[in-house]
Amino acid sequence: MPEQLWLPGLEAPPTPTDGLFFAVFPDANTATNISNLAQRLCGETRARSKPLSASRLHVTLHHLGIFAGGLPPACVDAAMRAAGAICMAPFTVEFDTVVSFASKPRPGPSVLTGSEGVVGLHALHDALGHALKDCGLETRAASAAMAYEPHVTLAYGLPWAAARPVEPICWNVRGFALIHSLLGRTRHIVLARWPLEGVGL
Repeated sequence: MPEQLWLPGLEAPPTPTDGLFFAVFPDANTATNISNLAQRLCGETRARSKPLSASRLHVTLHHLGIFAGGLPPACVDAAMRAAGAICMAPFTVEFDTVVSFASKPRPGPSVLTGSEGVVGLHALHDALGHALKDCGLETRAASAAMAYEPHVTLAYGLPWAAARPVEPICWNVRGFALIHSLLGRTRHIVLARWPLEGVGL
């Protein structure tokens, strides 16, 4: 094995340990239905990948970053201020297509996506992006160069496959949450939740 070269006076970058993101979660019954779909999907391939557990299924709204040694309190505080500024009514989402995010020939995630049925998620994403910018947290996803594609990750490490329709999976989005992800430990901690109870779009 070749030796790792280090420049004098420079240390290796710290290993990321924590992530922070906003997300929407399906209700328990819907999460079970999505989990069953993920299990069938994994069973159809020869990959050893396991589907995500029902408790980890979610739609990411904004990823705020990964950090080493804990979450920066200032970042968490700004995110909470931004979330508190959101005023939207609950809405319904519908996902109806399984898409591969793999890059041939490498395996990758298989995800659940939608078209007209995810308009509400786009609206919430945009509103939250503006609020984050106002609070000094402009994320990559808030950039016009980054197209937002709402999706639910079903499993990782699956071979590429063509997109295919599935029976629509719907639920009512009544709120969103700020999540602390413990990287490498497959654990998500809900830091706070905000209900959607404002006026309609």
